[in-house]
Amino acid sequence: MTTDANTIIESQRIEKVYAQRSKSVPRDYYSPLFLSNLLSQQELERRILKSMSAYASKNLGQKRILEIGCGEGYWLRQFIQWGAKPEYLAGVDLLPDRVAKAREVCHAGIHLECREASHLDFADGSFDIVLQLTVFSSILDAGMKNAVAREMLRVLRPDGSVLWYDFFVNNPRNPDVRGIGKHEMQRLFPDCRIRCERVTVAPPLGRLLGRVSRLAYEMVSTLRFADTHYLALIKKNEH
Repeated sequence: MTTDANTIIESQRIEKVYAQRSKSVPRDYYSPLFLSNLLSQQELERRILKSMSAYASKNLGQKRILEIGCGEGYWLRQFIQWGAKPEYLAGVDLLPDRVAKAREVCHAGIHLECREASHLDFADGSFDIVLQLTVFSSILDAGMKNAVAREMLRVLRPDGSVLWYDFFVNNPRNPDVRGIGKHEMQRLFPDCRIRCERVTVAPPLGRLLGRVSRLAYEMVSTLRFADTHYLALIKKNEH
């Protein structure tokens, strides 16, 4: 079976998984009105900003930014709040309903496409920052993961950065999520420098701690022993 055929099959599987999930998970499951979700979200935003400020850019106003698996556009809207210009932002997502929602709630200047990310319709070196948040852990086919990573690097400028946030552990309750460790990350992005740190308290524990108190959540998050995700900045090696 060809790589493209495998990619089509994997794309169809992912669409089916998310369609089933949308029926079984309450719409407000990830709402920031729940304290644990709010604390997790705020921690991640702080860590992303700190990482980019130290290793990527302190000024987003002139940066061209692409999000792979943009969903309903939450992170694209965050980048606007952080100083990015809408006309320099782009997002792609496999799921038509999510792209349609993103077009409703995002700035009209953002370029949004419904497509799978192993064949991006952008020129080489188009973006300063390419980000993905919990996309790769939803892709089970190795060939498709490799293809998406290659495309991310292809459209990235030589001095640009990939912003990565994803599970490094498997979800025992969800066989459709497969964690990605440092070795696999390095294999997906060969000849790159990767700065990696642990973030995000395991969601079930985070929800429990959020019902106790903000202090309990923040104490556990500071210790990092219960974290389930890697936040990484990936840069091409200079030659």
